[in-house]
Amino acid sequence: MHMKEVTNRMKRQFPWLLPELEQDVPSDKEEFGVVDELPLVTAGMLESFYYSEANPFLLQADMNRYQTSGTSSKRRKTIFYSQADEEAYLRVKLDVFRAILAGTCYRTAMADMGTGHAEATAVEVFRELGMEVESVSFRLPIEQHVERLQSFRPEVLYTMPSILDRILQASDDPASYGIQHVILVGEIASPGWRLRTAERLGIAETQITDTYGSIEIGTIAYFSHAYGRYLFAEGILAEGITTEQLDGELEPLPDELERVLVLTSTIRDSFPALRYVTYDVVRDLRAIAVEGVLTQSFQSIVKRIGPDLKHGEKISIYDIEDVVYAHLREASVRVQVSSNALTVFVYSPLATTAILDSIRADVENRIPAIGMMIQAKLLEGIQVIGGTFEDSQNRTSVKNKKIFYT
Repeated sequence: MHMKEVTNRMKRQFPWLLPELEQDVPSDKEEFGVVDELPLVTAGMLESFYYSEANPFLLQADMNRYQTSGTSSKRRKTIFYSQADEEAYLRVKLDVFRAILAGTCYRTAMADMGTGHAEATAVEVFRELGMEVESVSFRLPIEQHVERLQSFRPEVLYTMPSILDRILQASDDPASYGIQHVILVGEIASPGWRLRTAERLGIAETQITDTYGSIEIGTIAYFSHAYGRYLFAEGILAEGITTEQLDGELEPLPDELERVLVLTSTIRDSFPALRYVTYDVVRDLRAIAVEGVLTQSFQSIVKRIGPDLKHGEKISIYDIEDVVYAHLREASVRVQVSSNALTVFVYSPLATTAILDSIRADVENRIPAIGMMIQAKLLEGIQVIGGTFEDSQNRTSVKNKKIFYT
């Protein structure tokens, strides 16, 4: 689909984009179909129009709805999928899984996920691949996840890095489950983490494949061990921008190869996926030849700079701050993510141990699915640590949306 067709479809579906989309698309400016004269669809734009009570999709009963973390106005985000969107999502995910498992003869698979779109479609995708599949509910305690792995012995495990961490911690001999291939989705899975996990499972690092997606777009990319890079899925047009192009208050990215990923989907129907800002930072975004076809790719996902982060399920800085300020009228908040563990630093002279314990309990249960996964020991608990705010060390935290990755 050409960019002009995508733009015209967006005009019909999302009239609030019309002022920015009035100009014609210059064909000589397209790079993989992306035109930089068109507006960026940012978190602020979505909050004003898409995540609002005025969204006309709210009145359409035939829409599939998926809820995720909150916004600065304390509204939950509702992401809509039309029937055409659902069919396209399944088709693309099926193609990606086929590419990942090409050349294998696996017959059994287990989906051990949280909630949301990935979990809702996993069983159907594996069945389409002709595999016997089981799904384990995130509501079950970790001991039952281990028991199901021992009894079913799936050759393929589809899960999140945070859940797999907990499975490994609860297992005396993870290699005994007979898992031959792990497909990941969710949090960032670094090469070092993948290597250590493969060693525990007794498989090669090439038998752990990371996929990258979002509820807003669907399946975006997967890691190709043959090329050592993430390859984009069907219908995705990618571009990279600097933080300065996005927001003048954001700190510049330290590596010249790093860019904020911006995506356009030629198949997404019920979301304004036209230069949508993911707020994910990727390294070395460029096209490579894949079986003779020029294909967009990137080396790795570095971090997120936006208001959302992943801890089993998506939670936003707004959710966390809202909890903190319900307990403390004056405080500064910094969130740190390290090896799939989430720590909230609360800087306030009034932050007693009792208050910090209450904040921790409320943050863990702010997103019910996260609270249930922590209770089931599928996720590490969220740490809440008090401290004295030092402006010299933290003055850039606002510009970085207060989320730090180590």
